[in-house]
Amino acid sequence: MMAGGNVNLPPGFYFSPTDEELVLHFLYSKVSLPSPCHHPNIIPDLLHVSLPDPWELNGKALSSGNQHYYFFTKENKENKVTENGYWNEIGMTEAIVTAVGKKVGTKKYLVFHLNPNGEAPHGSETGWVMQEYHHHQSGSKWVLCKVYERKSNNFDQSQRGENYYSDEDDSGTELSWEDQVFLSLDDDDLEEIISLPLPN
Repeated sequence: MMAGGNVNLPPGFYFSPTDEELVLHFLYSKVSLPSPCHHPNIIPDLLHVSLPDPWELNGKALSSGNQHYYFFTKENKENKVTENGYWNEIGMTEAIVTAVGKKVGTKKYLVFHLNPNGEAPHGSETGWVMQEYHHHQSGSKWVLCKVYERKSNNFDQSQRGENYYSDEDDSGTELSWEDQVFLSLDDDDLEEIISLPLPN
């Protein structure tokens, strides 16, 4: 259990909902049910004046096995400030649509910038990304946030888009060194390996 009665998932389990599930099953309950006892509290509320730095979210937000952190916070039109920097919205908004084509929410992207003074626009961009989920109901005071650190920069900095800030390329497992060696072999090498006698 985390502070405030929120649940940490046991080893071997990780929280990996789709965007649609985050909005319909978690954010919708949060914004539509007045009493906190009526909605799941697996995702905690972070209501501090300043948010923790992203590398300090472990133990404060719901941490999943794929190194993602989830929390609710109050909607804030200004940049979100931490002790060592700020979250800056990058101007990309993505509609969240159900399988039947109904719009249920939107997702905004923010990137963390290091700046001990905590003031925009001065600061250096980091690999930390926040996806901020908004319910389609107007007047909602709550947003659901998913934070993760990009492990690689495979895209040209000048051609950034949703794929650049997406977490999809980081959610898979890395290849083991054995797999890397196997994939680097050409056909002749493979035929030679296949022809080797099996050990007794």
